[in-house]
Amino acid sequence: MPGWSCLVTGAGGFLGQRIVQLLVQEKDLEEIRVLDKVFRPETREKFFNIGTNIKVTVFEGDILDAQYLRRACQGISVVIHTAAIIDVTGVIPRQTILDVNLKGTQNLLEACVQASVPAFIFCSSIDVAGPNSYKEIIMNGSEEEHHESTWSDPYPYSKRMAEKAVLAANGSILKKGGRLHTCALRPMYIYGERSPFIANIIISSLKNKGTLGVTCKFSIANPVYVGNVAWAHILAARSLQDPKTSPNIQGKFYYISDDTPHQSYTDLNHTLSKEWGFHLDSSWSLPLTLLYWLAFLLETVSFLLSPVYRYRPLFNRHLVTLTNSKFTFSYKKAQRDLGYEPLVSWEEAKQKTSDWIGTLVKQHRETLDPKSQ
Repeated sequence: MPGWSCLVTGAGGFLGQRIVQLLVQEKDLEEIRVLDKVFRPETREKFFNIGTNIKVTVFEGDILDAQYLRRACQGISVVIHTAAIIDVTGVIPRQTILDVNLKGTQNLLEACVQASVPAFIFCSSIDVAGPNSYKEIIMNGSEEEHHESTWSDPYPYSKRMAEKAVLAANGSILKKGGRLHTCALRPMYIYGERSPFIANIIISSLKNKGTLGVTCKFSIANPVYVGNVAWAHILAARSLQDPKTSPNIQGKFYYISDDTPHQSYTDLNHTLSKEWGFHLDSSWSLPLTLLYWLAFLLETVSFLLSPVYRYRPLFNRHLVTLTNSKFTFSYKKAQRDLGYEPLVSWEEAKQKTSDWIGTLVKQHRETLDPKSQ
């Protein structure tokens, strides 16, 4: 792959930054273009001081701007598309999520066709597969089982439809000749240093005297470390450009997990943070069935009030199901087709994440109201 170039969307995000860190080590890569709506000053500075001869070009703008995307894609060999709004709680308006996650992906695919970009890798989500019911148990599932989410909630729906658009675009004829080759990666729940979800949990728990919530204790999941997800995207970029391997992966999706033990989200949070004195809430909690129907009641109230008032429930049925299901998947197909093996072991990932949580604790304990400690 002599003299190739790569555009990473969502490059300022949790996963996007890790992909860029690995890309700079790629042989024969001449240019990385990093694209996001807004880059934090420290992130922008990090990209400019990346310590490599590879050219790094920053594109700051809206993924809904078709002309902007076309400029970003000109002369690019591979697009890695991670930009998305992740919201399963209803904070962000439905249309905003659909615009960015679905319309933005469609815009980017069209820009690739117009700019004759030959390879497109989509960062999808386990949420496109389900779970559809907390009563359904799927352990070590595979791509051949064709699990598909039936939720109409904006995040799973938008990611599912975006993935379908990406895979359907495989084989599209490019403006200057040749064809577009696509594939999608479906990571499990991603954890690691600078995870915005873990950061929110830790800060919230600090305000509650180090007590971690246990609302996800009924789940069995296989979380995946961010560095391993980033590595899978690098391997997909290599494989789509290699004439020997590309035919095997074009138009396909892959589950991306690693060797992190299967466990509940509650147990994961505790394992990663217990070194810093965090403990699980020992008070009584609602049974799962009652929690689900309470969510239904809250959604009904939200719907009835919607003509006059925007009421956002604390949780919904999709969130209850997502965080309390037995739902795990194997990475064997990615191992076979992409040559994927986790770069980072569970022990190393656990220690790295725990060390980062320690820095969060030190930062936020100093700023918290003494009464809350």
